[in-house]
Amino acid sequence: MATRLRTAHTADLAPAELHAVRAFLDDAFGGDFGDEDWDHGLGGIHALVHDDQGLAGHGSVIQRRVLHRGRSLRVGYVEAVGVRADVRRRGLGGRVMAALERVIEGSYALGALSASEEGGPLYAARGWQRWPGRICALGPGGVVRLPDEEGSTFVRPVVTTVSPGRLPHGALDPAHELVFDWREGDVL
Repeated sequence: MATRLRTAHTADLAPAELHAVRAFLDDAFGGDFGDEDWDHGLGGIHALVHDDQGLAGHGSVIQRRVLHRGRSLRVGYVEAVGVRADVRRRGLGGRVMAALERVIEGSYALGALSASEEGGPLYAARGWQRWPGRICALGPGGVVRLPDEEGSTFVRPVVTTVSPGRLPHGALDPAHELVFDWREGDVL
């Protein structure tokens, strides 16, 4: 079965295509993909895999900020990764992630994502590292710890020459928390 991979910014997806992606994600997540999840996946680059039956895989990477060790880092945050049930375990999730990782490596100091129990092995196999430290968000009332995100957050430091907005090798320290920017649904 031939597949085609396309990357596009949210602004370049037609309303009908966005509607199809939303319906696809509702199905891929078994109805557990809410409006806030959808909102979190918009405004960045989407990786879409199509086959003869239509959309077979999707993921997006959006920009977030994280405070760590006194620095505000630009983070490529992976959202809304899903593969159609009938084509799972055929490498499509890896193709989606490879496209998103290329964006992260070219644009951000760090990649991050929150993985489900089922998704964790895919990310670990691709070199993502489970973050062993605290996860927080800078909420409307200040820093709020997010214990539900601890143990399921993965990071991918970008290995490049040190430049503004990039992390020098070894700059992530799990003794210091990652404090993500607040967004609707993250903090109650």
